[in-house]
Amino acid sequence: MYSFMGGGLFCAWVGTILLVVATATDHWMQYRLSGAFAHQGLWRYCLGSKCYLQTESIAYWNATRAFMILSSLCATSGIIMGIMAFAQQPTFTRFSRPFSAGIVFFASTFFVLLALAIYTGVTVSFLGRRFGDWRFSWSYILGWVALLMTFFAGIFYMCAYRMNECRRLSTPR
Repeated sequence: MYSFMGGGLFCAWVGTILLVVATATDHWMQYRLSGAFAHQGLWRYCLGSKCYLQTESIAYWNATRAFMILSSLCATSGIIMGIMAFAQQPTFTRFSRPFSAGIVFFASTFFVLLALAIYTGVTVSFLGRRFGDWRFSWSYILGWVALLMTFFAGIFYMCAYRMNECRRLSTPR
């Protein structure tokens, strides 16, 4: 059980760090604009070496930002629950901390999936046509890796929960 929780905690730490880095950095998309390279993130866009805040309130940016922040918050609370799961007393069976941590990590995975799906859909259908020479960049890719890490953290915590339940049910009373 503890090996699953340890694996879940490792995936959770890595996934949360990647979520925060992906959300905060400015390299979701790279493109060429008037012969110069440019890149943009969720908060700023950069032309050459100068960066500017995105002051326009465009719905897909707001939705992507909101879901990435929600995902980061869920992952952070999942880490707290995951650490608390190591201290769980075997007699306290009403509230399973590994199960709760797994659910929170699955919620984090769902939120980051929504954010990346919205960003991908709008970028491919709208911005891809606007800029001829463009590509997704490393911040965007970190978001997909964070999705995998939070998903596997949820899987590990669910496995720890099932292992604990099987052990609890098989012991004679």
